[in-house]
Amino acid sequence: MAVSLFLFEEHWARLERSLREIRITGVDMDRLRRRMMETLQAGPFREAMVYIQITRGAGATRAHPFPTKAAPLELLWAQELINPYEEDRRHGIGVFLQPDLRWGRCDIKSTNLLANVLAHQAAREAGCGEAVFYLEDGTITEASHSSFFGVLDGLIRTTPNNPGILPGCTRGLVFQLAARLRLSIEERSLHRDDLPRISELFVTGTTSEVCPVVRVDGKPIADGKPGPVVRRLQEAYREVVAKFLQGH
Repeated sequence: MAVSLFLFEEHWARLERSLREIRITGVDMDRLRRRMMETLQAGPFREAMVYIQITRGAGATRAHPFPTKAAPLELLWAQELINPYEEDRRHGIGVFLQPDLRWGRCDIKSTNLLANVLAHQAAREAGCGEAVFYLEDGTITEASHSSFFGVLDGLIRTTPNNPGILPGCTRGLVFQLAARLRLSIEERSLHRDDLPRISELFVTGTTSEVCPVVRVDGKPIADGKPGPVVRRLQEAYREVVAKFLQGH
């Protein structure tokens, strides 16, 4: 069975970069790639997601320094993807603002996600689909498991790539789509004070794709409905996926 992986090279490059930044060495990336493909081919998947986790390895004693002579440990699994975001993409979601209490290297894809989990749980308990982080000065960074965009005065804005946010692979695709649609986009952080003037908000992620945000802390954004910019980006995203599938 042929296996096609959407935005695979982007995700793989981010994994390799994260391993370098965390200083996990000794991982045979070619073998890991083969294992991933074999796992997908062995399953009865129509549409699947793959999860990969790599640790530095087991040490002889419990200690903070890197264990010596430890071989990296790999966890890899795949499962059928049941897309839970279809209604959210159609009608939009609410988000819940949360103070950004995370560590200073959010650009590294790691399992250091306790603050993300707690923020997302708070959002869930508030009846929202996602949590959005802000700094002490009110600067908005990103969401708990997605990238965050806003449309202000006709310009799409999002936080610049920096150690405070994860460089989302779907985020990168949205930049390409915006250029193709001739939509102006700027890497410039939004602020909580900007929210009353925002005309559209949306989040992006591997499974959420391009998802409108229509409420923040229970208050509607503009008319409380997905706007024209996000709809154009959603259509362009679907076209890219359809073309990808046709080519594979």
